[in-house]
Parts: sequence; C-alpha cells; structure tokens
Amino acid sequence: MEEFKQVIIVRKDLGMSKGKTAVQVAHASVLAAFEAYSKKTEWFKSWFESGQKKIVLKVDSEEELLKYYNEAVKSNLPVAIVRDAGLTELPPGTVTAIAIGPAPGKLIDRFTSELKTL
Repeated sequence: MEEFKQVIIVRKDLGMSKGKTAVQVAHASVLAAFEAYSKKTEWFKSWFESGQKKIVLKVDSEEELLKYYNEAVKSNLPVAIVRDAGLTELPPGTVTAIAIGPAPGKLIDRFTSELKTL
C-alpha cells in the first residue's frame, strides 16, 4: 500500500517560542490539507483514512524554506505557506512555515529527505 503523508517545514532561525512554533505548524498543516482536499481529493482521502501521518522538519532561513516551497509547486504537490499576522512575536508578514501534502510520500521525499526533524 502506498504511503501518504504531510511534511511541515518550519524556520528555526526566527527564535519562535515552542507555543508559537506549534501554532505555525498547525496553520501550515490545515492550510495544505484544505489545498489537497480541493485539488487532490484522492490523496487527501488516502492520507486521512491512514492516520494523517505528519513529519515536522526544520530549515535555517526564509530562503531555504522558499526553495522547498517552490520545489513543491514545481512538482504539482499540494502546498501552503504561512505568513504570520504579526500579533505576538513576529513582524506582520514573516514567513514561518510551509506544509507539503498530503501526497504520496515518495513524491515529497524526493526533495525533502535530507532535512532534519524539528
């Protein structure tokens, strides 16, 4: 059976608190799930029915985060980007995280497998 998952990538260079990081990861996950539900319904259903596997990875900069975002777009994968509202710890518009998938794991792993978990 094919594995479906969602990968969330968060910036570690921002110095976000644990709570702030958790919220940004949650925002990314929900946004990308809605993207998949509307554009890749079968992927979403397979992921949902198999336990909604999620993996959280980290990068060191906005530039690096955007590299993975652009690769996901180029690969036609469901992807979402989070820009903070600026109400607590960060300036408005700060790019904090992305989520890729739900999608077949092998498609996401092609360009994210070298990243470390958060």
